[in-house]
Amino acid sequence: MSHPEPTDEVVLLRELEPVVEENLNRHLATAKEWFPHEYVPWSEGRDYDGILGGEAWEPGQSRLSEVARTSLVVNLLTEDNLPSYHHEIATVFGRDGAWGTWVHRWTAEEGRHGIAIRDYLLATRAVDPVALERARMQHMEGGFSNAYEGLIESVAYVAFQELATRVSHRNTGTQSGDPLCEQLLARVAADENLHMIFYRNLLSAMFDLAPNTAMRAVARVATSFQMPGHTIEGFGRKSVLIAKAGIYDLRLHHDDVLVPVLRQVKAFERSLSGDGDAAREELAAFMAGLDAQASRFVERREAMRARVSA
Repeated sequence: MSHPEPTDEVVLLRELEPVVEENLNRHLATAKEWFPHEYVPWSEGRDYDGILGGEAWEPGQSRLSEVARTSLVVNLLTEDNLPSYHHEIATVFGRDGAWGTWVHRWTAEEGRHGIAIRDYLLATRAVDPVALERARMQHMEGGFSNAYEGLIESVAYVAFQELATRVSHRNTGTQSGDPLCEQLLARVAADENLHMIFYRNLLSAMFDLAPNTAMRAVARVATSFQMPGHTIEGFGRKSVLIAKAGIYDLRLHHDDVLVPVLRQVKAFERSLSGDGDAAREELAAFMAGLDAQASRFVERREAMRARVSA
């Protein structure tokens, strides 16, 4: 005889607290302390124009390609919205017990990413500092609002999003052609990976507790997923540039983000019924369509690259 699934948020928070505590302890035992200042080549820094009367920035000072600069700025602006992200997860998870401890720890770790990337960009004169600050102001003034409802959908979103961010940071570092940048972004990506594991384990526990509800949530999130930086000005154009470079594209989103999380939580192996089954069928159809779409994109990109080479 099947038991009714808990759907009340307070009940879910209480029943999942031991899972949060266990994974918080695992995270604290695994996470390595690191210091942003150690990853920044400060000796390359010099005064900018303005109050200090230094040298104005111009594009020739950057050793990064246009696509690497674009991806770094998108990643940094995404990290900059941390106050809004903190507000959203603190609202959903609460600030008590293991949930609250995780919220604050996660926020503190994420805060390092923006600090380190911005210091690297400014010290190496990789980007226009005036344009970067104006973009930060504009993006943060827009804030970030959680597009999903309730605890399970929110956890499903961050499980996918943390992995997507890890992939984006890591591939941006590789694309940069700068060993210092690659080292920094590999360190940031390692943090994002641990965050993903925390949320993925929590999502798996939600499937154990309420499989049909979890399946509906995962299907909704996977089929409508957007990166948290999608409100950045010109995000569409920037995303195309980033996708053409192979930093983050549909193939990576399908193969390296959605599929691994769905496999780890055993989404297609769960015993479901009713709308849970229907949601899984919807998700399977979406994944098949995304796979085909990704293949077409890669074929077009390879053909374009071949024409450019010729």
